Amino acid sequence: MSTIIAVETSDVRFPTSRELDGSDAMNSDPDYSAAYVRVVSDSGDGHEGHGFVFTIGRGNDVETAAITALTPHLLGRNVEELLADMGATYKEFINDSQLRWLGPEKGAMHMAIGAVVNALWDLKAKRAGLPLWQLLGTMSPEELVNLVDFRYLSDALTPGEALEILSRAEPGREERTAALLAGGYPGYTTSPGWLGYSDEKLDRLAREAVAAGFKQIKLKVGAILADDVRRLRTARAAVGPDIKIAVDANQRWDVAEAIEWMGQLAPFDIAWIEEPTSPDDILGHAAIARGVAPIPVATGEHVQNRVVFKQLLQAKALQVLQIDAARVGGVNENVAILLLAAKFGVRVCPHAGGVGLCEAVQHLSMFDYVAVSGSMDGRMIEFVDHLHEHFVTPVEVHGGQYWPPSAPGAGSEMRPASIAEFTFPRGRFWREDAQAQAAQDAGKVLV
Repeated sequence: MSTIIAVETSDVRFPTSRELDGSDAMNSDPDYSAAYVRVVSDSGDGHEGHGFVFTIGRGNDVETAAITALTPHLLGRNVEELLADMGATYKEFINDSQLRWLGPEKGAMHMAIGAVVNALWDLKAKRAGLPLWQLLGTMSPEELVNLVDFRYLSDALTPGEALEILSRAEPGREERTAALLAGGYPGYTTSPGWLGYSDEKLDRLAREAVAAGFKQIKLKVGAILADDVRRLRTARAAVGPDIKIAVDANQRWDVAEAIEWMGQLAPFDIAWIEEPTSPDDILGHAAIARGVAPIPVATGEHVQNRVVFKQLLQAKALQVLQIDAARVGGVNENVAILLLAAKFGVRVCPHAGGVGLCEAVQHLSMFDYVAVSGSMDGRMIEFVDHLHEHFVTPVEVHGGQYWPPSAPGAGSEMRPASIAEFTFPRGRFWREDAQAQAAQDAGKVLV
């Protein structure tokens, strides 16, 4: 028997705003960050669980505090018991009545639960000697159904229907695993499309994306219509007629504005419009989907739980479902969302790109292909070439494809040196940055 003896948190921030990496119509100066958690046991095997919540800077301290608030659920607990029934463990976290009052099942506390649940899955996969996608892909349909909380879902997806979906996919698991290992999983890139980039940088990066094998790129839109038209014209000229271009408004518009704006962008052959309005506005998304058809509507990176995803699917408000590894309550809730997507026949193209999100979410897409949907048709994982060097097992993307990770775990473990350097505000980078800023301010006063 082993016991959890430490739960450590770190406020890790990277200065991506300096180059406007990650900039969009709603987030002009993001510093990609991770509210990071490390779960340590006395097992002596060297295995630890690592997880995080992705943020864009300020507010990372709030998420770190939320993770710390979950420590009493972990310290002193029997590791084997927690990992043996991850369905029960997940439900214990989301059903803490006092913490639940802060949501329920949404907001900072729910995302913190997701980080801790993901850390436990990371530990479980390491102990099993398997990457997370493969661990999930070898679980029985009954075991997978047991991971899901079907409360609030049964009007759209029952345990029996989930079991049927998983059982139907079970016979081809080995063949799909072999195909995945041989050919990878399709990716697309947002790297050319940040709103703060110049047209020259957009043109160069778009051409580089095509040369790297990507069949789709994505551009941020929604600030100034004339700029969006010009930038899309630049991008289309750079990539040619056969490469798909998706656009992302990052919740910028009202319903009528979204429909009108997309009417102006439609001539550029848009692959999808992402987050056209508030992620909570289910009926607004449905109206936009009708108004911009046949352009598909994509959303999900800010959808707060499985219940909202259920309603978006019921309302036919999205045609591309975008799970996020660090937004909802961890692996368990994302399994529920993947099953909902399979029930409604909607393709899943995850949100990624933020620090660690590519490393984490690839496991969910690969599991979906192996054991849930059994399909890659029209599916792809977002890729942004930022910050992968800070992870112990960085994502491998080449030829426009994600290549399945083989290292045990969930891919969420950061390098200790990176944590030490970029922990805010006491890490070396931020200390030196503050000293440089103080010296600059002092120079201004002297002048």
